[in-house]
Amino acid sequence: MKNDFQVIVIGCGVVGASIARELSRFDVKVAILEKEADVSFGTSKANSGIIHAGFHSTKGTLMARFVVPGNRKFDRLCDELEFPFERRGELMVAFDDNELRILQTYYKMGLDNKVPYMDLIGKERVLEMEPNVNPEVEGALYAPTAGIICPYEYCFSLTSNAQENGVELFLNKKVTWIGKQGNGKFEIETEDGSRFTSDYIVNAAGLYSDEIAKYVGITNFRIVPRKGEEYLLDRRVGKLIHRVIFPCPTSTSKGMLVIPTVDGPVMVGPTARDIEDKDDWATTRDGLKEVFTHAQRMVPSVKTSDIITSFVGLRPAAVGNNGDFIIGTTTVPGFINAAGIQSPGLTASPAIAEHIREVINKEGLRMELKPHFNPKRRRVASKVRHMLENRQYSQYGEIVKKDKTYSKLVCRCENVTEAEIVEAIRDGHTTLDGIKFATRAGTGRCQAGFCTTRVMEILHKETGIPFEQITKKGKGSEIAPYPIKKGGVE
Repeated sequence: MKNDFQVIVIGCGVVGASIARELSRFDVKVAILEKEADVSFGTSKANSGIIHAGFHSTKGTLMARFVVPGNRKFDRLCDELEFPFERRGELMVAFDDNELRILQTYYKMGLDNKVPYMDLIGKERVLEMEPNVNPEVEGALYAPTAGIICPYEYCFSLTSNAQENGVELFLNKKVTWIGKQGNGKFEIETEDGSRFTSDYIVNAAGLYSDEIAKYVGITNFRIVPRKGEEYLLDRRVGKLIHRVIFPCPTSTSKGMLVIPTVDGPVMVGPTARDIEDKDDWATTRDGLKEVFTHAQRMVPSVKTSDIITSFVGLRPAAVGNNGDFIIGTTTVPGFINAAGIQSPGLTASPAIAEHIREVINKEGLRMELKPHFNPKRRRVASKVRHMLENRQYSQYGEIVKKDKTYSKLVCRCENVTEAEIVEAIRDGHTTLDGIKFATRAGTGRCQAGFCTTRVMEILHKETGIPFEQITKKGKGSEIAPYPIKKGGVE
């Protein structure tokens, strides 16, 4: 059977992609089923992009078990897969005696979790490290091993390398039914009528992992979306902070943060409110007020007038498991959960992937290392914005000599060229959001006001997709849902 596999991973966010890439090291036939039009389009696309040090997680939880080992793997992963990653460090700041006592609690939690190089520092050092922090600060817990990352570039790179090593990716495949054949194999049906069979299923479906589990009769957990509103500030205030700035946490959230990003802008947020609607992506006036009230307490010069865009992330919080990750075997042989993966799931993802591989192996799947596994991602298009920011003008001139399309700017806010857009399309990103996440075209101050039509032209030229069928993020999000021909609307 064409669509017969040994392992099928359902869901291609950072966790599903990490698992698929880990399995691609072995001589195992693996597929990923993703319901969206591109990978990372679920929870991962709105992740804050923090690689946590590990002092937030309670000893004895799966979060604590996987966060520090996951953190340690990112230097090697970055080297192999060439995604942006920087170890900036993080500061949990305190403004009164009670919060100073809270810092002591988290310092002890960090020691329990074996977080290295932590330090409790005083006011003077905090302000020396971060001059724009509120001068009323009393102290901070400093963890230098924390980092920042671009979550969707990480997901793209994992998926791409997994595919290069034999994993098959199926997009627009929403799972609607799972059963078992007489031979013990799982049978999976998707919304478009496609059928797949597999010996093992890894449930990495994020917000929908409880619904996937129900198809095989597992009902012992429920996923509640934890809504987080975030706000991205203009690039011109990108040097406001260097490290991730945390408040003292609450029972449901690490708090509203001020976060530097690997791409330059500063981000503030997120809120944390449990909701029922898994499709509620709306930002709110109350959320805006809440985020900036908390952010300005830590960094007073953060201003709402610097916002260039806002967005929502829905974290898959598990009910019935004390909010911890749900990872491992189930009452259904061969069905393995990687569910309830909220923060610090991004950080933990490579360690979770290794654990899932061990679980599948213990469940009976024989695994032999591929002699020709290639951990290195195929070379991606040169990032012109990095060359210009670093004044590497001679290097830029050399790539333009080889390919003139590197001289044709499509997105002026972020210095994205036609060559980079074409590369993203040829890598399989055929929606505007997919191209945006792969290249940053449309993420700058004008928020795609000037480059959308040019990106659509290139997409049409490269793929032949009619203009009226070009979408923002998949079916139902067409940009111009009416026939277009050269010269105007039909």
